[in-house]
Amino acid sequence: MKIIQIVGRSNSGKTTFIKTLIPELRKQGRVAVVKHLGHHDFLLEKGKDTTEFFDTGAEISVGIDKDKTVISLRETAPDIILKILSTQQIDFVIIEGYKTKSFPKIVIGDLKTENAVLFNPTIREVVASLHLFQNYDT
Repeated sequence: MKIIQIVGRSNSGKTTFIKTLIPELRKQGRVAVVKHLGHHDFLLEKGKDTTEFFDTGAEISVGIDKDKTVISLRETAPDIILKILSTQQIDFVIIEGYKTKSFPKIVIGDLKTENAVLFNPTIREVVASLHLFQNYDT
């Protein structure tokens, strides 16, 4: 599982870049995205059973419909989430944010950071440079 970390200042275009990168990576394998919600919390919909299960203490609450599964976990450590993803035959994990993590990074915009390997690349440049991103081993 390759970790592709994408960092940049707020409103630099990270999400737009990732939305364009995902379909290209899907041509080569399964893709997961982990987004650091640094400036806001994710809100679970009030009054729904899965929210109430989580709010009353469930470690994991799962809702499944005909198209998707939504999972709420109490775990917030990115390293644990990566371990969970590694058990799901994921080939690429895109991490948006977590600037202080030590993975090789793609920088969008003018952010100065350590471990940057690509600056404002095209999607084609990222795909051609996948060898620069480390494989995650648990």
